[in-house]
Amino acid sequence: MKPKREIGATNALYPTPTVLVGTMVNGKSNFATIAHVGIMSIENLISISLSKTCHTNLGVRENATFSVNIPTEVQVKETDYCGIVSGKSVDKAALFKIFYGTLDTAPMIVECPINMECRLIKTIEFPKSDVFVGEIVQTYCDENALEHGGVDLAKVRPILFD
Repeated sequence: MKPKREIGATNALYPTPTVLVGTMVNGKSNFATIAHVGIMSIENLISISLSKTCHTNLGVRENATFSVNIPTEVQVKETDYCGIVSGKSVDKAALFKIFYGTLDTAPMIVECPINMECRLIKTIEFPKSDVFVGEIVQTYCDENALEHGGVDLAKVRPILFD
């Protein structure tokens, strides 16, 4: 008798945080909701997976920069909306107050308690999606989300995707 039940080749790394990825597309700020985001190294590398048809994909390729913004549970409505509509036809940036750090083409959202601006260092292409690996240039965090100098996720209350 097996001690465990086989469930197939299933990814069981969920839940993951839901994030808003920001970039500039044709000179305009745009945000996409994604949950396929990951840590690539213990240092400062992060990955995001975007559909090839996603409008934000164009901006990452165009500028070689992007931001990763972590919304809170109170931002579910805006986050969901950014995942439903396309930046091709809707100005999703109008939902937020935007700021920039050192990268001029990685818009970040003031209302999100954590923001990471990233420089693209590698693109891995798949038939229907692309994985973008970025080097985190800087991370910004609201004071009230910190505890002992580090991020306290209990205070952030991120939206989790499962």
